[in-house]
Amino acid sequence: MVNYVVILVCRISPSLRLKNWLLSHLGVTVGDGVAWGLESTPDVFWPELITVEDHAIIGYDATLLCHEFLQDEYRTGEVVVGERAMIGAGAIVLPGVEIGPGAQVAANSLVTDDVPPETTVAGVPAEPLGTDDETTEAS
Repeated sequence: MVNYVVILVCRISPSLRLKNWLLSHLGVTVGDGVAWGLESTPDVFWPELITVEDHAIIGYDATLLCHEFLQDEYRTGEVVVGERAMIGAGAIVLPGVEIGPGAQVAANSLVTDDVPPETTVAGVPAEPLGTDDETTEAS
């Protein structure tokens, strides 16, 4: 219940300093300069499985899940958001996923697999977007 109340306060607080302090006291590893968007939600049951590295951005209403209930099992897994990575508004990151340094997750994406560094992913499930070079070659 304490986790839920603290995370609820973090979701509505406009203060990044307060959010980072409260979340770190719940067990989230929070790097320097991390920005949490309004209503962003780290996992309530397993916050200690979350690492958000320096200068990462978690967008408005994004969710970082470290657990999931399935028909025949209950899974947990660490979630790591790399340095300077960005997670867009409304995106959901599932357990066991690592978002590489400098990677970008588009808004409303469902991230089911690791995202390599400096890669942009989008969709449900999230897939890497093509580069400008690939688009030019296809023309």
